Amino acid sequence: MNQLDQLKQHTIVVADTGDFEAMKAYKPQDATTNPSLILQASQKAEYKSLVDQAIAEHKGGSLTGPAKVEAIMDRILILFGLEILKIVPGRVSTEVDARLSFDTQGNLDKARQLIGMYEAAGIGRERILIKIASTWEGIKAAEVLQKEGINCNLTLLFSLAQAVACAEGGIKLISPFVGRILDWHKKSTGKDYGATEDPGVLSVTQIYNYYKHFGYTTEVMGASFRNKGEITELTGCDLLTISPGLLGELQASDEPLTAKLNAANAKSLKIDRIGSDEKTFRWLFNEDAMATEKTAEGIRNFGKDIVKLEKLIEAGL
Repeated sequence: MNQLDQLKQHTIVVADTGDFEAMKAYKPQDATTNPSLILQASQKAEYKSLVDQAIAEHKGGSLTGPAKVEAIMDRILILFGLEILKIVPGRVSTEVDARLSFDTQGNLDKARQLIGMYEAAGIGRERILIKIASTWEGIKAAEVLQKEGINCNLTLLFSLAQAVACAEGGIKLISPFVGRILDWHKKSTGKDYGATEDPGVLSVTQIYNYYKHFGYTTEVMGASFRNKGEITELTGCDLLTISPGLLGELQASDEPLTAKLNAANAKSLKIDRIGSDEKTFRWLFNEDAMATEKTAEGIRNFGKDIVKLEKLIEAGL
């Protein structure tokens, strides 16, 4: 059995891509998208029809200017999501505009709008995860949405403080970014890290153990991998979202794979609780230079790719 098949025995495998053909090839349970992935896919000839469709649907009408571009952008996200849901049996994650990361009400409004669009297309909300940045404002919005039956995926997550606030808020799923944590530490220290000492792997392991130790139901989905070793070291995590290139590496390897994370083992660990109120969150987050910098950088970069996608839309109007 290849490593991808072995991994699927312990962990739900999610495709981290906007490429439909890659999803068909690797048969993941779920799929995640983000503004960067949608931008990349939108520029490929085979997906241009979805962008053209969204633009055509909004020709004429009462909307003009930025409001029209926003409506087309939302429609593109939904069209990609609908195509993905024809391929994967589980859920698709669709991301709220990163420029709303510090706007609780803005996140609420956009999430409800996106869910409404999916429901209008006949898709039940149990198949959708709304992706929101793991800022305090984003976490508070997701807490409200969860109570409305809108499941959320808290993304751009780099610290235990963010993870604990999400769990206390009853969030469905979090996406700690393994590879970006590694990037920061390599740049900061000049060191190379093996898989067992990889700071991103250690961070996700800590979060997973904390959740299982205290009985939280929030799902942990490791994301943003830089190499296959990070994935194999996190075998047993609830979910892992993996790029097509790394899915291919796993499929090409027959090395044995064993679960490294285990909920029963986490129960026996000695772990201290940390607070999740706003003052504690902001202090702990501020104290973590890596988490502070990588969250801000991620929001900025997703924001830039949204602007690029808007320009692509404007060019087609």
